Amino acid sequence: MLATIEKQSNHHIATFKRPLPHLKNAVWAAMTNNENLQKWMSNLEIIELRKNGKIHFNMNDGTGNFEEITITDYAEKEVLAFDWGTDTVRFELSSTNKGSLLVLVETLQNLTEHTPKDLAGWHICLDMLTDLLNGVEHQHFPMDEWQQRFSEYKKMLSTVK
Repeated sequence: MLATIEKQSNHHIATFKRPLPHLKNAVWAAMTNNENLQKWMSNLEIIELRKNGKIHFNMNDGTGNFEEITITDYAEKEVLAFDWGTDTVRFELSSTNKGSLLVLVETLQNLTEHTPKDLAGWHICLDMLTDLLNGVEHQHFPMDEWQQRFSEYKKMLSTVK
C-alpha cells in the first residue's frame, strides 16, 4: 500500500500505514535494536535512544563516515521521531486487537526531484521491516522493488500541488 501525500499550509505530509500481526514489543524491538535495525535500514544506527538522543546515518561506503541525526521526539514503544535533512520522520506505534499499527509520517518541507526516491526508500524499508517481523531476512536491498515504487511515487507526486 502506497503512502498518502497531503498538502498542508506550507509543506506536505507523507503517511505510511502498516497494520502488523505482531505485538508492539516485537515491532519496537525490530525498530530500535541496532542488530534488527540493520536488517531493514542498514544506514541507521541508534546511538542514544531518547529525546534529543542521536542516530547515525552511516554512509556504508567503507569510509566510516556518518551524519549525526537528532531524535526530536521519543516515547518508549510509541514514538520515535528524528530530523531527516530538512524534513522530519516520525514513527508512531499503537496496539490493535490484531497486533499493532505502525505509522510513519514524513513531513516534507519541499517536494524535490529526490522526494520520490526517498518515499520509495521508506516504502521498501517498511516492507523489509514487515518481512523481518514475519521471519524473512533480505540479503540485499531489493532494487527492482524500489525502482517500481520510485516510478509509482514519481507518478503520484506529479499530481500533487
